[in-house]
Amino acid sequence: MTNSQLALDRDRFLAEYWQQKPFFIPAALPDFAPPISPEELAGLAMEADIESRIIDHVEGQWYLQQGPFAASDFQRNSPWTLLVQAVDHYLPEVAALRQLIDFIPQWRVDDVMVSYAVDGGSVGPHFDNYDVFLLQGVGQRLWRLGQLCDDSTALLPHDDLRILADFQCTDEYLLGPGDILYLPPGIAHWGIAQGECSTFSIGFRAPSINDMLSRWTDNALELLPADRFYRDADTNPVTRAGEIREEDLQRAQQQLRNAIDSLDVADWFGELVTEPRYSAEPVTDQETELSLLARTDKCLSLSPESKVAWQERSERLVTFANGESAHFTHAVLPTLLILCEQWQLDGEALTSALAHTECRSLLSFLLQSGAVHVE
Repeated sequence: MTNSQLALDRDRFLAEYWQQKPFFIPAALPDFAPPISPEELAGLAMEADIESRIIDHVEGQWYLQQGPFAASDFQRNSPWTLLVQAVDHYLPEVAALRQLIDFIPQWRVDDVMVSYAVDGGSVGPHFDNYDVFLLQGVGQRLWRLGQLCDDSTALLPHDDLRILADFQCTDEYLLGPGDILYLPPGIAHWGIAQGECSTFSIGFRAPSINDMLSRWTDNALELLPADRFYRDADTNPVTRAGEIREEDLQRAQQQLRNAIDSLDVADWFGELVTEPRYSAEPVTDQETELSLLARTDKCLSLSPESKVAWQERSERLVTFANGESAHFTHAVLPTLLILCEQWQLDGEALTSALAHTECRSLLSFLLQSGAVHVE
């Protein structure tokens, strides 16, 4: 499955809609067959290590119950919705839905959440701080869109849910199987099931400015020498006792900028955005796995929960995997591109990579970080 199935002008979408305003794609996948049934979704929600929740609406009040669930939890008298996170980590067919949006950087993808709702089921009017593509599975869901929200938007008092205190409907879209609705961050929305239905939510994450500043600072402090101090050899005489003059502040700020410009801390961003939301299982004996690959017809596949990215620099290529980084020569780029585009490495491409010292080191790094596995 590829994004070529979408009736979407990439350039126009990115210029006019991405992170700006909603975009409805009717019949985006006209023959879409949901890769997981409601019954299978309920089965996942009964697993202890899978994040799931049920939200129901009873007499005007919203309630949240966390999984894992028992069969009896799906027998309710009020409208309810089941939500299961990261279903793409467990089913390759669901993971393949991420390829629909492969024109957005892969490191921006969070996961594919799948929801099922009975008639009238909803999670209430709310807003998110991330981009999401809502792909309708079975049945129909009415999406009401509202105002642009931020951290100052009033919410109903609730310990676990972020329900808007005031929802101002501006547009409505009725999604049927194969329809897609894109929502940028901050747009109020309220989905209501029209009969039984399921929705596949392809979510994109973005690091907060706080997290980026914290990570950059940590890296910078590790590299700055401890014996580098503020200097004011060209200062002017003091005219008012005790004053911190504007020239003192400007000198300090300039010295900070000079120190920052002298640092090479570029790895911090890739490490931050590839940190996995859920833990990945590293391969402890990478050489044994690589030898197994060389002797058999097995292939190397990206783990669905993994985050892999790379950055090209003048003298090296930096690979990021599950929050870790490693530097290689540009010789590994063809291998990396195949893994990132096709999600696996086999046949002649795998044989060639195993025979190349630098590429073999790359594969060892990816195994050690839990980003790939042998199939």
